[in-house]
Amino acid sequence: MNARPAIAPIANAWDSFRGVAHIGHIANRRDYEEATRVADELLEMGAIREAHPSHSLFMTICDLIAAYDQRHHAMPEVRGVQVLRFLMEQHDLKQNQLPEIGRQSVVSEILAGKRNLTVEHIKNLARRFGISPAAFF
Repeated sequence: MNARPAIAPIANAWDSFRGVAHIGHIANRRDYEEATRVADELLEMGAIREAHPSHSLFMTICDLIAAYDQRHHAMPEVRGVQVLRFLMEQHDLKQNQLPEIGRQSVVSEILAGKRNLTVEHIKNLARRFGISPAAFF
């Protein structure tokens, strides 16, 4: 490797690491599968805990996996109203069965896009359905 003196130790260590771990930039499906295999093993070892000695490695691999997923399997943006519709469908709910929002007319206006979900609505819905309020943002 033809690296500058200050970078040479890092580059050499990186080459050694890649040779052992087979982890680095995820360019294809095979790289992705290897990265997820290593991440799963680290997860089983408890590396998700911040105090674990391999936590930083685990988080770095997760970041690489997330970047690959974003490039190759990007999820469409979902609005809060779409989440609400999905939850209503999954729980077979009608507009008048959401006291967390208020009257049926308020729910109707929200679903029609005439009104927005408020912070209070979101907190109440998240509590009812056991999901993160972030799902609505």
